[in-house]
Amino acid sequence: MSHAAGTPENRTDRKVQVFGPDTIRRAVDLTDLIEPVAQVFADYSRGLGEAPISMFAPAGAQGDVHVKSAWMPGRTFFTIKVASWFTARAVGGKPAGSGFIAVHDATTGDLLAILQDEGHLTNIRTAAAGAVAARVLAREDATTVAVLGTGIQAYLQVLALCAVRPIETVLVWGRRDDAARALAETLATRDAELTVSVLSDAEEAVRRADVVITATASRQPIVRGSWLSPGQHVTAVGADDETKQELDPACFELADITVVDSLSETPKFAGDLRRAIEEGVLTGAGISGELGELLLGMKPGRHNAAQITIAKLIGLGIQDLAAAEVALPRLLAPRA
Repeated sequence: MSHAAGTPENRTDRKVQVFGPDTIRRAVDLTDLIEPVAQVFADYSRGLGEAPISMFAPAGAQGDVHVKSAWMPGRTFFTIKVASWFTARAVGGKPAGSGFIAVHDATTGDLLAILQDEGHLTNIRTAAAGAVAARVLAREDATTVAVLGTGIQAYLQVLALCAVRPIETVLVWGRRDDAARALAETLATRDAELTVSVLSDAEEAVRRADVVITATASRQPIVRGSWLSPGQHVTAVGADDETKQELDPACFELADITVVDSLSETPKFAGDLRRAIEEGVLTGAGISGELGELLLGMKPGRHNAAQITIAKLIGLGIQDLAAAEVALPRLLAPRA
């Protein structure tokens, strides 16, 4: 089965296409990626393909670069993504993050396109993964979400959750009150049926929630295991390198189910998960499995309403591959 439409012929004679962020945003939205991301997670957990990760920090704490690539058998493309985050970039009012996805022909290796998305595809594929995780782990009757973080990923994770669960109430916490209020206003404007509140106390937000989302660059835990209660689900997406922490070790100790996107990669790069393992609170065997294994029924997901569940996600190149497979045919299609 083909995984991408509109594949051009004679690629070696074609000029490499470069698409900018505005064009890409118009072509692909969050909901377009939920099912493709679910599929690549399942394929990955079947042992199909590879998704290596490399990270380096040329600016130390002031900037880092993530290189994520992926290939899967039977796919039209393979992808290599460079995503960077530099505080110096934000001095002039630009987003701190930037990057691109290079899309290659999986048969010839030829470079087909550069998706210079300024992080859009990364943002929405990460949110799509959150939706997939919540769909298999959050209680079906979950109506209240606490989101810790105030950036674009916090915003998108809430929208993603709303796509798979009947969310009515959103509790926003952030280190900066103005940023938290701005996010709350944006969410309320996006969906008038949501009741959105800003809380100054992270513990209160967590204790009141059915689902907890963490989407920060914190280097110290912002959620304590002692705050969690039976039935809660946590989607943690911010601590994607060894220097960052969002959940303290007690969170993993209390969890009945801890799911990762990759058994080989996530424990190496997720700082909070890594700390729990180093402290002996969690062993590799204590990780319940990969998200794809739950989707395939290879490992059990939530099976009662009292379980505490955690999805610890660092983001994989297979998600970028799925995003490119959706985006590129739309970008190449003739305009009506």
